[in-house]
Amino acid sequence: MRTLSDKLARLTRRRTSKAKPMHSRNRLSTLTNFGSNPGALKAAYYLPKSLAKKPALVVVLHGCTQIPADYDTGSGWSKLADEHGFALLYPQQLRDNNGNLCFNWFLRDDISRGGGEALSIRQMIETMCSRHRIADDRIFVTGLSAGGAMANVMLATYPEVFAGGAIIAGLPYATAATVSEAFDRMRGHGIPEARELRAGLRAASSHTGPWPTLSVWHGTNDSTVSEANARAIIEQWRGVHDLGSTPAVTETVDGQARKVWKGVDGRDRIALYSIRDMGHGLPLDAASSYGKTGPYMLDVGISSTAHIAHSWGLTRKPARGRRNKPVAMPTSERVAPADRPSTLGEKIRTIIGYALRTTRLKL
Repeated sequence: MRTLSDKLARLTRRRTSKAKPMHSRNRLSTLTNFGSNPGALKAAYYLPKSLAKKPALVVVLHGCTQIPADYDTGSGWSKLADEHGFALLYPQQLRDNNGNLCFNWFLRDDISRGGGEALSIRQMIETMCSRHRIADDRIFVTGLSAGGAMANVMLATYPEVFAGGAIIAGLPYATAATVSEAFDRMRGHGIPEARELRAGLRAASSHTGPWPTLSVWHGTNDSTVSEANARAIIEQWRGVHDLGSTPAVTETVDGQARKVWKGVDGRDRIALYSIRDMGHGLPLDAASSYGKTGPYMLDVGISSTAHIAHSWGLTRKPARGRRNKPVAMPTSERVAPADRPSTLGEKIRTIIGYALRTTRLKL
């Protein structure tokens, strides 16, 4: 039977045969001596010259066939770090672990708390925190494709570590355990129902909250990882955030659809960006100067890097782009809990409390 790496390599050759290779100047340094490293990974990092005194840290997980230097060039993360003073950590997969350089997002030994690749990445974060005085309440994680799926692994297994995450063309946590199951999930086949997705997330750790905020990015024409996975990730995380099925806001940002689910305090908890007609890759806006086109780095007029960084409070100004007037959903739909039914009295009290908070009155 062909291995996952063999199949992904064939897909990559077919999809990128006409793409120009990305020639990157490596701006990253090697992270060494970061722990027992049970997942046998490597790591790189980036510290801007204007590093803040207590900087935030963004963990960036590359996709299959990629290396950190190329991903950094394509995504523009280090340029944004130069401007705003935060640190970057780039875990790196090795061919000895996966022939196609994919993080092993579906292998139980690598996606469980306290072991494998997940623990290696946790050890890298701990090392960055101790060596560079990282603000422990400003740690974030993002990734593309297998890296997006691994970002979800980190959010699920170590939710207390992260303030927020962003998953680009990724997959929900713990939905596959074999190569064949992994490919089925990538195609959108056999994705568990919402209740099972949420149970898997809750079982990943003993954490009870607060939970990281989340944004999910996916192309509507992605034929490598089905867009159904984006919807499944939303379902997986709505439960722990206690959110209703209907988004509070639906709007257009830089020409792309964005849906937002808010908590009862009115703060954004989950956002879904559906990138019209985009295939498999990271959305970027070449005009914004953040990022560079290349294999799986797609100029679609919206910079996911800039929007993600701003949503985490890492940048002082909103990402460039045009935004139409949001369409707000009724308050009652915004506050409906996701996992359990409420009594009519509970719903009324919640709605009244939310209305009072939004008008800055006190009970």
